[in-house]
Amino acid sequence: MAVRPNVVFFDVLETLINLEPLAGRLEKVGQPGLILEPWFLRFQRDAMALTLAGDSAPFEAVARESLRTETKFTLSERDIEYVVDGFSTLPTFDDAAPALKKIADAGVGVGCLTVNSPDKTRRFLEGAGLIGFVDHIVTAQDAGVWKPHPDIYRFAAQCSGTPIERLALVAVHAWDCHGAKRAGALAGWCSRLEYGPGDVFLPADVTGDSLVEVADKLMSLHH
Repeated sequence: MAVRPNVVFFDVLETLINLEPLAGRLEKVGQPGLILEPWFLRFQRDAMALTLAGDSAPFEAVARESLRTETKFTLSERDIEYVVDGFSTLPTFDDAAPALKKIADAGVGVGCLTVNSPDKTRRFLEGAGLIGFVDHIVTAQDAGVWKPHPDIYRFAAQCSGTPIERLALVAVHAWDCHGAKRAGALAGWCSRLEYGPGDVFLPADVTGDSLVEVADKLMSLHH
């Protein structure tokens, strides 16, 4: 039986942060906004590939290179920088702050587990008014591997001083929840992005249509 976690880590990109405004930046440099999704998927794939090969995957370098490739090397370096800089200006989803507040008010630790740099993640949280709810920021840069490598979830548990089985990850990606489960953590999956978790991944401990619903169900687990 799943037990209420001591700390809940939230994925950031697409879970807390809405990437859609990046489409506007792409359009301003002459690209169709529709390439946002294939670019972001290429970005994630390339970073995961580097991790699988045993190499580091610096966020901005991989973001830039994947954008060059996705646009067939038609963008100037200035345009690429303009688009990638947009990651630091993105808004949160409406359910982000209420979900973090619900967990913090329950006396449970709150963390962010992300692939961006620690400094940029902190600046995002400050700008979004979320920093007051967050106790821990753990990034792929700190851990040395990208999600869903098991070591990043174990590193988050170590950084937060909790056993891995008392850490929960909340994400809109079933593959991220699967990684957390394989590492021994709990997982809460939000259906906002994928609608259904599919049957190739381990099922999350709780699911919901919003981050608030997922947070509420995690806090309702036996403790």
